[in-house]
Amino acid sequence: MSEKKVTARQLVESMPQYFRPDKAQGVNAVIQYHLTGEGGGDWIIRIADGKCTVEEGVAENPNLVLRMDAQDYVDMVTGKLDGMTAFMMGKLQLDGDFTLATRLTSFFNLG
Repeated sequence: MSEKKVTARQLVESMPQYFRPDKAQGVNAVIQYHLTGEGGGDWIIRIADGKCTVEEGVAENPNLVLRMDAQDYVDMVTGKLDGMTAFMMGKLQLDGDFTLATRLTSFFNLG
């Protein structure tokens, strides 16, 4: 029996259901995901007023831009690739609010 492959799109679009508003109190941010390669795309993640929304597209002035290969993103979210390791290896590129970047995973209950 083969395991169904999780896509970057599924992971990004499911972010609102795993959002933990208690961990993101006072956060008002727009995050741009730019995922390349197979299954990639552009998504805008908005965190404000205790809510997380996701839409396809490119944001005007995001607080943070995250760029990486779609498969590396899947591996990072599913725990196969450490975020800091990905950043150090150049697989994850960040522009903008680095403090927000370091807190981002705590806003979601992925485990």
